[in-house]
Order: sequence, then structure tokens, then C-alpha cells
Amino acid sequence: MIGHLANGRIDISELHRFPNEPVWAGGALYWDILRLLHELKTGIWRAKAEGFVLDSLGIDSWGVDFGLMDDSGELLGNPRHYRDAASSEVMERVVERLSAEKIFGSTGIQLMPFNTLYQLAALAEKQSPLLREGRHFLMIPSLLRYYLTGQKVNEFTLATTSQLFNPFTGEWDDELLAGISVPREWFQPVVKPGTEVGRLSDSLCDELGVAATPVIAVAEHDTGSAVAAVPAEQPGFAYLSCGTWSLIGTEVEQPVITERSRELNFTNEGGVYDTYRLLKNIMGLWILQECRREWERQGNSFSFAELVELADEASPFAIFIDVDHGLFLQPGDMPARLCQYCRNTGQAEPSSIGSAVRAVMEGLAFKYRYVLEQTEELAGISFPGLHMVGGGIQNSLLCQWTSNALGKPVWAGPVEGSAIGNMLVQWIARGQIEDIWQARSIVKASFPNVAYEPNNHDDWAEAYQRYLAVTGLSAS
Repeated sequence: MIGHLANGRIDISELHRFPNEPVWAGGALYWDILRLLHELKTGIWRAKAEGFVLDSLGIDSWGVDFGLMDDSGELLGNPRHYRDAASSEVMERVVERLSAEKIFGSTGIQLMPFNTLYQLAALAEKQSPLLREGRHFLMIPSLLRYYLTGQKVNEFTLATTSQLFNPFTGEWDDELLAGISVPREWFQPVVKPGTEVGRLSDSLCDELGVAATPVIAVAEHDTGSAVAAVPAEQPGFAYLSCGTWSLIGTEVEQPVITERSRELNFTNEGGVYDTYRLLKNIMGLWILQECRREWERQGNSFSFAELVELADEASPFAIFIDVDHGLFLQPGDMPARLCQYCRNTGQAEPSSIGSAVRAVMEGLAFKYRYVLEQTEELAGISFPGLHMVGGGIQNSLLCQWTSNALGKPVWAGPVEGSAIGNMLVQWIARGQIEDIWQARSIVKASFPNVAYEPNNHDDWAEAYQRYLAVTGLSAS
């Protein structure tokens, strides 16, 4: 994406879109990191080819995953994908050894089996040669940034997702690293969003025929960038970044690390400009994406718009699912897993594709209410409504059902929240925008949101009680 700021308005356009497909190899799931680098360079080249002069650039991505490099800067193997099963059983053993209280108390991060902490512990347990040869740890945007600039620097918002960063000391946590037998010297200092961390290298400039453009460490966790772009007018707002994952929470000045937040398994990820994102991960549209892939393999090809239309035609409140059940985490035959979940919970299986899609979308809306009420409890705030950003807001039916389930308005926009938030931090770093609140007001003026008001809330409220009973979730 490329952005232009002028007269208090932002214009963005797409330069280059490409698939990011993980690869199964030898029974493990990997990211094709060099393909991503190639596509990133293609985007930079296209900017030049279309006549743009770049003032700066930044990269954001998903969290937790990483690459390890040797002393000479060579990458030691493709980074593992967080949905790879290698670390799923390791978490139990690490938590038993170090204690959930210690891990959460030192990091404020939600215990999830794919966190970097458990991925590294899995390497240590099997005595991976990566531990012998590794010298530098870089998370995904930092790794790609290294290939562009030659600089090895990790960034704050992404570092916090690892469950290895201590917000009290502002450093990697020595005790946790020692507890999983991973060398502390791998971990470079962490910089804040908005830090210039080099320029495009001479070799890259020669390769692409571009100038030595400054590279900014933005909020490199995509959710951190998306929250930066939430068009809120003042602190104390609730947001939902809606895509493959759904992340729902609020922005706070200090991490909320309490026994209650640990009990609810909330997380305190780094935010922009000395804030934290008190939030919870929800499985998101991943389930629907995997269902669609499986239906395509079976010869039933549908666009997402067609699936939403089928869901709208299906009977309401026929199936209740907890979208965060472990059945839905790994790639695979998701329609079959939906059926298995229904059998396990004593419900009738989906009778059609539309009923399956409706079950997923209603399950998301109900889980959003469940987690938003917990967020209100932890933050001590009653939110007047919910800001939704990200690609998922193109599903207007999901936005409306979310409003219905919450009994509160939903304000949807912008769609390209992560890309816009990425750019905002670059403009602030260069002095073109004063601060994050001016940035958010510019977003609001540039990308008007769509407002959804709740309807049929009584029916949704009654169905929510049945949802809690079927899924076994306790009322907040």
C-alpha cells in the first residue's frame, strides 16, 4: 500500500497484492519467508515504476513468529508457522515448570500454545541444531527489515507478543529465557514505534534502482497498527480488529496484570506511544476461511459474499459454537470439525452450508459480547459502543449481528486499518502529524465509518443465554 497525506486527508492505494501461503514440508508448517521478501521488493519496485518518490516505508505483520540467524547473518531455516503443532504440548510442560503466575506476572501476555516462548521451548526440548548455531533472534517484520537495511533490531509492539518481554523492565525477561534454556544474547535491544532503523541498503538500491529510503520501525504487530488507526476521539474506547483473527479490547496507559486478568486469560500487548492494548484473541474468520477452502476442494466454490447471503437465509440460533475451541485452531477439514463440535455438545449438525456459516458468524458475535463484557470489567469502563476495523468489516451482516449481540452501536471503518496505522506512525515520525490523536482525527475525516445500531436485541439476548449454556462458558 502507498499513502499520501495532504490538506488533512489521507489517500491510500494498493501497489501490489500477493498470496501469503504457508508450506507443509516434512510434516511441519513453515512460512515462505524469501517469497515474502521477493514480493515486498516487488512492491517497492512498483512504487518507483508508477512514479512515486518514497519518503519512508514500514512493515507490519502477525505476531509471535521469528527467524534465527547465525553469526554471519545467514537465516537458519524457514520460520515455523504459529499453527504448526510442534509447540502445542510444550506449553503444558513449560507452565508446569515455570508457573502460569510467573509467566503472566512477568509479561502480562495471554497463555496461548503458539506464543514464541513455547516455540523456543520446543526447539530446546528436542535439542535443535538451531540452538547451537543461532546468534540473532528477529521477529518476522524485523527479519524482513534486516534484509532491506542490514540492521538487526526488534520492535516493541511485536516483541510483547512473544511472551518473553517484561513491560516493567522494558527488556527481554532473563528468567523466562533461562527457564527455557535459550541464550539471552540472541535478543537485541527493542525500539519503540516511530524509530528510524536504517535505510534501504546500497545493494538493494542498486538491485531495484531506488533511493536509500528511510525505514521506520512502525507498530510492527499488525493489530498494533490497526489500533493506531481506530478513529476514536478520546481515550477509553473499545476496538475490534477483525480478520483471520479477531482481537477485541481497549487501549490503556499501563498493563493490567492482575489475578483476574490472568484468570480471564487476557493479554497486554504493546501499543503506540507508551500505551498497551488490553485485549483478547478470538479465533476470527479463520474458521470460515478454512471451511471455504474445504468446500472448494469438494467442488463447491463460493465467494465470501455468497456465503454471507446463504447465512442470512439460514434459520437463526440453531447451532451455538465457541469459536475458540481447540478443535478449530489447526488447518484442516473445518466443516467436519464443526460437525464434531456439534456432536460433542449434543447439537444437531449443520444441515447446509448456509447453516454452518451462520453458526460461525453468530458464534463470533456472541463471543465478541462475552469478551467485551470482560474487557469492561478489567478496564473499569462501560463502553458506549465498539469500533470495528480491518477486512472483516466488509461483512456487513457480521457487523450488524455484532451490534445486535452487544445491544450497542458498532462503528465500522477503516477496512485497511493496519496499513493506515503503519503510515500514521511514519508521518508522526517525520513530523507531518503532531500526535496519535491528531492522526486519528485525520483518519476519521478521510475514511468515514459505517454505523450499525442494534435491532432484535431481546431475541439476541435470550439466544446469548443459550449460547453460554451450550458452550459451557460462564456468564461474566
